[in-house]
Amino acid sequence: MPNWLLPENIADVLPSEARKIEDLRRKMLDTFRLYGYELVMPPLLEYVDSLLAGAGQDTELRTFKVVDQLSGRLLGLRADMTTQVARIDAHLLNRDSVTRLCYAGSVLHTRPSGLHATREPLQIGAEIYGHAGLEADAEIQELALSSVALAGFTDVRLDLCHVGILRALLADDPAARRDEAQLTCFLRAKDAPGLDEFTHNYLPATRQALLALTQLYGGIDVLGRAKEALPALPGITRALAELAALAASAIGRAEVAIDLADLRGYQYESGAMFALYVPGLPNAVARGGRYDHVGEAFGRARPATGFSLDLRELARLLPTAERKHSIRAPWGNAPELREKIADLRKAGEVVIQSMPGHDNVQDEFECDRVLVLENGNWILKNLG
Repeated sequence: MPNWLLPENIADVLPSEARKIEDLRRKMLDTFRLYGYELVMPPLLEYVDSLLAGAGQDTELRTFKVVDQLSGRLLGLRADMTTQVARIDAHLLNRDSVTRLCYAGSVLHTRPSGLHATREPLQIGAEIYGHAGLEADAEIQELALSSVALAGFTDVRLDLCHVGILRALLADDPAARRDEAQLTCFLRAKDAPGLDEFTHNYLPATRQALLALTQLYGGIDVLGRAKEALPALPGITRALAELAALAASAIGRAEVAIDLADLRGYQYESGAMFALYVPGLPNAVARGGRYDHVGEAFGRARPATGFSLDLRELARLLPTAERKHSIRAPWGNAPELREKIADLRKAGEVVIQSMPGHDNVQDEFECDRVLVLENGNWILKNLG
């Protein structure tokens, strides 16, 4: 095997693509800062006991594990940064007030999360800690929509769900509570026949409501249908009201859809969840939701909600960036030449000095001007 081959679903990022990703990263982090989010940088690896605390089985299966040669303990290479940021809030910052944190960095997956997905996503996201009200969910949803808009996408679909509906349905049925993980698989697949057979020993009301969930997807009218099809439990009533409020706040910014069986990520989610879709990508480009209980593993449960997206996947959908106009200059150490080049760079110009005997070939830059010496002065001349 040639030594330049990389593992499956792992790839280098070449100049033009890297520039798109970096431009998006800067724009999004700058936007997060305008909302008051503080940047944190969790480590790439840590003890699995901490890294996987409250993360759920899906995250554990996606996590690479290695043995630490210093301590002999098992380390994990992060597959998601959400629990790491929750640890920072709960254990290191330990604030009593509302805390807004954001992050950006590579994560590693043992397997790709979707068709053509990379196993090394560049994850960026934002989290709010300390406020249990719907205001925090609405702000995170707004920030996620703003982030996708920064990439130039205007045709966006927002899918909403709420894990509280399933939890309320299972609360009074011990048999159903034991099967929660299997039930979510049936619901996510909308496998009504399989669900019907699997739930034959449940309470009739629970069984009927679970089967109804597989059909409760579509536009905002789904919320009205859900009120008729689902029992009027306090948890369900509250969840439907929260979904209605979040849907109303997104009208005009995205096409809103409701899917009460879309429970991806439910294992550490505790409330409203959302996913953003854009044309050209079968997978969700961003996911978010409430996860109030993750901090318990670090000794301090805090209300929490947030979102994240993969910058590499998002940038792949964008057109190739236009090459930046630049200036070609000869190589030399003459003080006047060096001073002229320094002044141009201070003014924001890209100046590329030609190495003796070589041409310049770049993906990102187009030299449309040249620096030449005329009558003892260095001046710019247009090329072509």
